[in-house]
Amino acid sequence: MTDLPPDPSRTTPVDPSRTATAPSRTAADPARTRSAAAPVLARDRRAYRLAVPPVSGVLRPRLALVCAVLFAAVVLAFCWGVAVGDVPLRLTDVAGVLLGGGDPGTRLIVEELRLPRALTALLVGIAFGVSGALFQTVTRNPLASPDMVGITQGAGAVVVAGIVLGWDGGLGTQALGLLGALGAALVVYLLAWKRGTTGYRIVLVGIGVAWICTSVTDYLMARGERFQAGSALGWLVGNLNGRTWEHIGPLAAAMAVCLPAALLLGRLTRTLQLGDDVARGLGTRVQPVRIAVLLCGVVLVAFGTAAAGPIAFVALAAPQIAQRLAATPWPPPFAAGLTGALMVLVSDLIARQVMADTELPVGVVTGVLGAPVLLWLLIRANRAGSGG
Repeated sequence: MTDLPPDPSRTTPVDPSRTATAPSRTAADPARTRSAAAPVLARDRRAYRLAVPPVSGVLRPRLALVCAVLFAAVVLAFCWGVAVGDVPLRLTDVAGVLLGGGDPGTRLIVEELRLPRALTALLVGIAFGVSGALFQTVTRNPLASPDMVGITQGAGAVVVAGIVLGWDGGLGTQALGLLGALGAALVVYLLAWKRGTTGYRIVLVGIGVAWICTSVTDYLMARGERFQAGSALGWLVGNLNGRTWEHIGPLAAAMAVCLPAALLLGRLTRTLQLGDDVARGLGTRVQPVRIAVLLCGVVLVAFGTAAAGPIAFVALAAPQIAQRLAATPWPPPFAAGLTGALMVLVSDLIARQVMADTELPVGVVTGVLGAPVLLWLLIRANRAGSGG
């Protein structure tokens, strides 16, 4: 059979103008899409551009508000920590001394006895918080922190070896802790290298190195004498007792170099979260950027550990708390640093006040407070199907 041509009299004519102007039912209206998405973008972030200096970027109002609230809380906790002691001081007296006033007796108590400890807690908390944010951003793993990948364990193993075996070579615990942290970081990176590194391999190798360093530390503690083991244990749990101005100088110098570098590398670290292939397509040099970010994080946690010991869970919990408060897709370094400082300052206050006539090491309190955060992260990863 042959197909017959259609009958023109039975065919309904189609208006070309209607066909050209009628919108498709399946296609989305761009104007409606833009109008619906605009309020969401306006609430979450706002773009800005400055003529002088020529700078442009995105301002996140919620992140700015969270940072302001955290900063106020850190200042209050800092002043409160300086005011608490055998001779109680008023917050106004502490503020007066910090601003350059106050009577000689109050100035002596604040500047010589209490301010070094409070400043050490502040700087160590910032260093651990920022370092944890850098590690978690680069590895794209919320469980990746210097506590989990062997950095602090390496510092602890070298310090205990110097105390028990006498291998200090005239160096103090600060220098030994710094060498141990840098050495552990180098070992982790070299073992994770296979035509480049990935966050997944860094985490796996880091966990193995952490357990090796922990085993070495336990062996040295069992071998050492009672006095040596007690001295090493006091440093291993993280301690702010007896901090002086000598502990602050090296840490402050390291932070003056690494914190601006970490903030400048922020845009490049966010491209790494998209994956190595996408980051290369966007023009990011993946391996040099990863090395630079990890180096900043390692230096921060190395000097922080050298100043106060490996204070547990701050580098792990602070970035995750800051990320939830700011509602960002990655841990914000500045907010994470403020959160870490607040955690250490408040934990130090609790450690000094929870037991009469006894000052607990600050690492004991952060461990008690940080362990539930670790369990929550593991449970959340398991429910999401990424926990194994």
